[in-house]
Amino acid sequence: MAAPAMPPVAPSSGGSSSALSMEEIRALTDLSDLEAAYSRLCAEEKAVEEELEMLLDQQGSIESKMTALQRIGPNLQLIEGDAKQLAGTITFTCNLAENVSSKVRQLDLAKNRLYQAIQRADDILDLKFCMDGVQTALRNEDYEQAAAHIHRYLSLDKSVIELSRQGREGSIIDANLKLLQEAEQRLKKIVSKKFDEATRQEDLPQVERFFKIFPLLGLHEEGLSNFSEYLCKQVANKAEENLQLVMKTDMSDRRAAVIFADTLTLLFEGIARIVETHQPIVETYYGPGRLYTLIKHLQVECDRQVEKVVDKFIQQRDYHRQFQHVQNSMMRSSAAEKIEPRELDPILTEVTLMNARSELYFRFIKRRILSDFEVGDSMASEEVKQEHQKCLDKLLNNCLLSRTMQELIGYYITMEEYFMRETVNKAVAMDTNEKGQLTSSMVDDVFYIVKKCIGRALASSSIDCLCAMINHSITQLESDFREVLYNKLKMGFPATTFQDFQRGVTSAVSLMHSSLQQGKFDTKGIESTDEAKQSFLVTLNNVEVCSENIMTLKKTLESDCAKLLQQGFGSEQAQAKIDSCLSDMAAVSHKFRDLLQEGLNELTNSAIKPQVKPWINLFLSVSHNIEEEEFNDYEANDPWVQQFILNLEQQMTEFKAGLSPVIYDSLTSLMTTLIAVEMEKVVLKSTFSRLGGLQFDKELRSLIAYLTTMTTWTIRDKFARLSQMATILNLERVTEILDYWGPNSGPLTWRLTPAEVRQVLALRMDFRSEDIKRLRL
Repeated sequence: MAAPAMPPVAPSSGGSSSALSMEEIRALTDLSDLEAAYSRLCAEEKAVEEELEMLLDQQGSIESKMTALQRIGPNLQLIEGDAKQLAGTITFTCNLAENVSSKVRQLDLAKNRLYQAIQRADDILDLKFCMDGVQTALRNEDYEQAAAHIHRYLSLDKSVIELSRQGREGSIIDANLKLLQEAEQRLKKIVSKKFDEATRQEDLPQVERFFKIFPLLGLHEEGLSNFSEYLCKQVANKAEENLQLVMKTDMSDRRAAVIFADTLTLLFEGIARIVETHQPIVETYYGPGRLYTLIKHLQVECDRQVEKVVDKFIQQRDYHRQFQHVQNSMMRSSAAEKIEPRELDPILTEVTLMNARSELYFRFIKRRILSDFEVGDSMASEEVKQEHQKCLDKLLNNCLLSRTMQELIGYYITMEEYFMRETVNKAVAMDTNEKGQLTSSMVDDVFYIVKKCIGRALASSSIDCLCAMINHSITQLESDFREVLYNKLKMGFPATTFQDFQRGVTSAVSLMHSSLQQGKFDTKGIESTDEAKQSFLVTLNNVEVCSENIMTLKKTLESDCAKLLQQGFGSEQAQAKIDSCLSDMAAVSHKFRDLLQEGLNELTNSAIKPQVKPWINLFLSVSHNIEEEEFNDYEANDPWVQQFILNLEQQMTEFKAGLSPVIYDSLTSLMTTLIAVEMEKVVLKSTFSRLGGLQFDKELRSLIAYLTTMTTWTIRDKFARLSQMATILNLERVTEILDYWGPNSGPLTWRLTPAEVRQVLALRMDFRSEDIKRLRL
């Protein structure tokens, strides 16, 4: 018979009995089951023993805690008593507070009802007082007092009046209300009538008197509309009077050239004076946020008067015909058919002045409306603030004044562009070079014209206009004026050899041929050699001055534009537009720098290289494989370097007198580079002895010392390779190079490669090639 299955072994825990009962043990008959049961009981016994040992280990701690608990016992009894006593006190206090608060709520309810009763009684009394007061005030024609009574009546709580009408005095209150309503309508008619009479009689004190009464009667919009109509009539009359004076102005008058700008200025100043004078009245009696309504009405009248003034300006100045003439002139090449730029000068100045006055007026209006909105919108939502901003932008951007000025400025930009282009072409055609001057007249003339045109655009206070003229000036300088200078440099510097002379003549002939075809500039024939040289050097100076003038103009514009933006002119994108234009201007300056570099390279290749190269080649005719006697002779009678320095001195004297210091330094730098390169070539073709290397070192030091005096730039870096070659040629033995090479070089940075070092060492006739090859570099 199979033995029953063994139950699973469960781990023993404190206080638990064995998992096997005595009955289960007695029922076991199989030896394996008995052994399993025995193992389980042994494991349980072991766990119990471990638990018992753990408890015995904790005996001391447990006993100390029990002792502490016994000591705390009496205190806990005291705390329990105190807690019960405190709970009783709190319960009593809570009940007392509840009783008191219920009575306070009753008192508060009674107080509110009392206040309501008093308010109701006050409103009834006010109603009676208003009714009596308005009747008396109307009889005495005290309209301000009557309006105050009506305003008090309109401010009463309608719900309280309605409750009063349901009481015993309902019929009396209905009668009072009817009388007050009739008085209200009567007073509104009287005030409107009196206001109209005052406006017809142009009685400003009476106009302002009744203007202040409108808001007391709840007629804010009607009051502002009527008052604005009166003010617009004042503006119109004064503007008409000023325009009549303009038509009678003698053309010899000092302000005749800007008389229309002055007329607009008077119009804007008149409106600004009205706003300044009446803004406190509007804010005081109509509340904040109402000034916009007044200015909106005034702007309509302003637009009408501006239209009249601008129409007269266009008619008197023949503005549209001048613009058409300019457009036609820009498409024609014949000088006889072109308009004279000087005729446009006063018109352009007046247009920019008109626009500047308009921008100043807009800035004033914007500032006033924004400050008024700011007070009125202090508690308003963001949506309301954005809506007010949109209304302001619409008023300023869509008004007739704004559109008219944009149209005038659009014509102005085209005419100003023509003025600048034609006057620049005249300056180029009339170019002269006075003796002793490094630059010719056209540079100063051209930049005076450019500054004048940009300055006039800046004076208009229009960022878009300014950016347009900056772009036009950039185009004029980059495309047209730079092309003039480029063509002059393209003719080249007159050379001495027949082949170079022939090349220069060919270049000049081709330039004159292209100029005749374009019809831009007059040709005066092939200049003499001296004149051609002077012309080339002057042109180099002109290019350098142009580059500097452009950067100076850029810095000036940065400062002027910053001031303009700080004054509140221009939109949010204005700064980005200006920065873009000024960066283009800097790019043009760099292009002039590039042209200057091209001219210097041409001068170096045409005038310096053909002379310097033969002088350097004479080095080869002087032996440097010398002995003591020849070395001493060379020291007494220098065979090459002093004559070379003298030749350079004579050649550079001409350039030093004819070039600006900056260009002369650049030319000297190019010449120095050329000398270093050519010297390196001839040295590598020579042979040296120990004393020959010393002689070369002396010659090189003399040459470097002289060239250092010629320029403010450092030149030793250009001769670093040659100096290292001289050091190598001065060595006493081949292996001495190792004292200067690799880890022994110290601060010296070698410009020569190991192969070049071996090549220079091989120039020494007393060094064996086997020793040179064995060097480990």
